[in-house]
Amino acid sequence: MDINNDLSTFRKIILSNVFSVIERFVMKNIYEQTKKLSGIIIILSILMVTAQSCEESSINDKPNDTSYLQVPEDFPPPPFPDDNPYSDAKFELGRMLYYDQLLTANQEMKSCSHCLKQEHAFSDNVAQSRNFMFEPEDRTTMTLANVVYRDKLFWDGRGYRIEQPAYRSMFLLPIFASDTNDIADRLQNHAIYPDMFKKAFGNDVEPGAWLASQAISTFVRCFISGNSAYDKYIRGDKSAMNESAIRGMDIFFSERARCSVCHSGFMFTDLDFHNTGVNTHYFDFGRFYITNRDEDFGRFLTPSLRNVEVTSPYTHDGELYTLEEVIHNYDLGGNYFYNKDTLMRPLNLTKQESADLIEFLKSLTDHEFLNDERFKDPHK
Repeated sequence: MDINNDLSTFRKIILSNVFSVIERFVMKNIYEQTKKLSGIIIILSILMVTAQSCEESSINDKPNDTSYLQVPEDFPPPPFPDDNPYSDAKFELGRMLYYDQLLTANQEMKSCSHCLKQEHAFSDNVAQSRNFMFEPEDRTTMTLANVVYRDKLFWDGRGYRIEQPAYRSMFLLPIFASDTNDIADRLQNHAIYPDMFKKAFGNDVEPGAWLASQAISTFVRCFISGNSAYDKYIRGDKSAMNESAIRGMDIFFSERARCSVCHSGFMFTDLDFHNTGVNTHYFDFGRFYITNRDEDFGRFLTPSLRNVEVTSPYTHDGELYTLEEVIHNYDLGGNYFYNKDTLMRPLNLTKQESADLIEFLKSLTDHEFLNDERFKDPHK
């Protein structure tokens, strides 16, 4: 018999039992304390939610809290994000900031409105917009009309939320080239902005670049355009469109032209990516930069046709300056390019049919939107 081995085994058994008792005791106490702590957490959570609800109610739940948000009856409800819901106070603040010079590095150029102009359906009217140093950017600016309904932003679709470009534009060198700390200082020392931020976001906030981007995004999401001659026509006013525009509408939606395959829905875009053969050589690779897939080489997001009459020049590089040039490109079936969309094929339009199509495109201009007082520069 090995006494030393037996004693060693005995010690292990004793220690094992002791540790087991200690473990059960500790776990039981942890469980009891956890139950108490869980109860406290639940109570605190209820109090916090209640307090937040009361605070939000005091800030946002006013009788006229959607007075600036106007949506056509046949349009879907605009999907404002849960973490940045609509309020009149945010709209008013966003409108001020959208047109302010305070956000840019040299403060000589108005912020968003320098290249996103109301008279052009919140797009630019040049092939290459200019940044804060008045240097040209790479692409044309897409219209912000009805951007609230889009889940893809920019020609290559790299953006998903308006807050992204609204915030990044402030500090990106090719755009505003500002410093978010400098922006915060300017906002906090401004005569009216601190009070406007409190009304928009609560009394405990300090003005800053991120909250500014949320306010601008709220303002931009209200750029809802849906009262053109075409809209009035389909709602029952048969005098809203002339005979040429009606003929053009028939061609647009026909199986022969198939324009509405890509320019579909109430926004006149499928929010997909296509190559329409505008160029024979694509120096800008488009969607390929985002996906790195060969099939996306030279493909760009389908632009909305709403207000297309005032958003010239057209295409990602501003290659086409007139609607006549646009229709001519489609009539030819586009230039030869290996990745050209298979939907592109010659249409063999007559001069009258081309003119009718252009007349229809002009019927998509929402003149009330282009002159809406809600969206004008409040600093003037």
